[in-house]
Amino acid sequence: MYKGKRILSTISARGGSKGVPGKNIRDLGGLPLMAWTIREARRSEYLDRLVVSSDDEGILAVARAHGAETPFVRPPELARDDTPGVDPVLHAVEALRPEAYDYVVLLQPTSPLRTVADIDGCIRSCLDGGWPCCISVSEAEKSPYYMFHLDEEGLMAPVIAQERYHTRRQELPRVFAPNGAVYVASTQWLARTRSYLTPETRGYAMPRERSWDVDELLDFEICELLLKKAGRI
Repeated sequence: MYKGKRILSTISARGGSKGVPGKNIRDLGGLPLMAWTIREARRSEYLDRLVVSSDDEGILAVARAHGAETPFVRPPELARDDTPGVDPVLHAVEALRPEAYDYVVLLQPTSPLRTVADIDGCIRSCLDGGWPCCISVSEAEKSPYYMFHLDEEGLMAPVIAQERYHTRRQELPRVFAPNGAVYVASTQWLARTRSYLTPETRGYAMPRERSWDVDELLDFEICELLLKKAGRI
């Protein structure tokens, strides 16, 4: 609880990963991938409840072993490749009584470098600001000011119209992109918008070294190196 608001956290971890089978429970530095998220969420000062939403019994068993609740099994229709990410979150809120929680925090298991400081920092920013939604972002590795469309004849046209092309990175505006680590939203607002990205959404800046998203096998190796560098394993 923070500022008198009850806060639910859900970790969405379906079982049908195509790129890396069993990705959510694959070993990373001695722990299943999703356990890094569970461990940091359990350290939060503000989360009243931590549940894992999954259609896979193996994932649910790992979640329980590492201290998360699994009060329901996600319906198969909410575990397809094309299922919008917000749908399992809203299902969890409904399953646990929507009136019971003022805010819901989505933590994706593919962000193992995110820490409790990032989780609680995003929550504080959202509630202190009186915002309906705040999501974690990090500075973009490649600036869109350096990006171009390429036509069939090889002619380049800038993605962002500019009076002149910048040659020095320091001259460019800082730009940020969602990093997938933390999503905080009012439960009522999210039920109405069914999206985290709206004109009302605010961003919480995280350092790039904690913003890695695990999508393929190479990402496991990179994240393990970063965890070692940070002294976490």
